Amino acid sequence: MMEMRKVDASQGWQWIVAGFALFKKNPPIWITLFVIYFLAVIVVSIIPVVGPLIMTLLAPAFTAGFMLACRNLEKGEELELGYLIAGFKQDAGQLITVGGLYLVGSITILGLMMMGGGGAILGSAALGQMQGVEPNEILVGAMGGMLIALLIASALLIPLLMAYWFAPALVALRGLTAMEAMKLSFFGCLRNWLPFLVYGVIAFILMMLAMIPFGLGMLVLVPVLSASIYVGYKDIFPVEAEAEPAAEQPALPG
Repeated sequence: MMEMRKVDASQGWQWIVAGFALFKKNPPIWITLFVIYFLAVIVVSIIPVVGPLIMTLLAPAFTAGFMLACRNLEKGEELELGYLIAGFKQDAGQLITVGGLYLVGSITILGLMMMGGGGAILGSAALGQMQGVEPNEILVGAMGGMLIALLIASALLIPLLMAYWFAPALVALRGLTAMEAMKLSFFGCLRNWLPFLVYGVIAFILMMLAMIPFGLGMLVLVPVLSASIYVGYKDIFPVEAEAEPAAEQPALPG
C-alpha cells in the first residue's frame, strides 16, 4: 500500500523544469552517461533479431540507474558514470521482468496490428475482385483498414506505456516487484492524465526544437526528460509515504 497523489495539470511543466535543475548540477557527466548509453544501444541493437529484444529487456535496469542517480544527486552526492550500471546491482531480476512484460505487450500489440492491417488488405483485394472494383479504390480501402489497425494499436500502446513509465523507479527506489510497480505506475498515470497531457505536449515541442541544430539539443533534452521521470515519480508517489503506517494510506484502485 502506498500513497498516490493527484497533482495539478501545471505540474507537467514543473517536472521538466525540475528535471533541468537536476541536469544543471553536472551537465558534462549527464551528457557522457547518455552518450555511452546510446552507444551501447546501437552496439547491442545491431545484433540480428535478438539485439533489439535484449535492449528492451535491459532498458528498465538502465533507467533505474538514472533514477538512483537523480535521487542521490538531489541528496548532494556526486554524479558518477557508475550510475549507468547501478540498476544491475539491485533488483536486476525485477527490472528485467519489467522489460520482459513490456516486450510481451509490445509484440502482442504489433501482432494484432499486423493481423488487422493484413486482414484489411486481403479483404479489400478479395472484395475488389468479386465486385470488379478499380485497383486504386482497392488501395484506398486497404489504407483505411491499415489506419484503423494503427489507431487501435496506438490505443493499446498507451496503457502499456503508462504501466511502464514509473515502474523502474518504483522497483529501484521502493523495492516493489515488477507486477506491483507496473500496476502502481498505470494507476499513477491514469489518476494524473491531465498533467501528463501537458507534459507530453511540452516534451514534443521541445523535441522538435532540439532536433533543429542537427539533433544536438537532444544531448541536453534526453537527460532532462529522464530526470523529469524521477521528479514526476516523487511528486505522485511521495517519499514521505514510506514512513507512514500502512493503515493510514489510501487503498490502491483496482
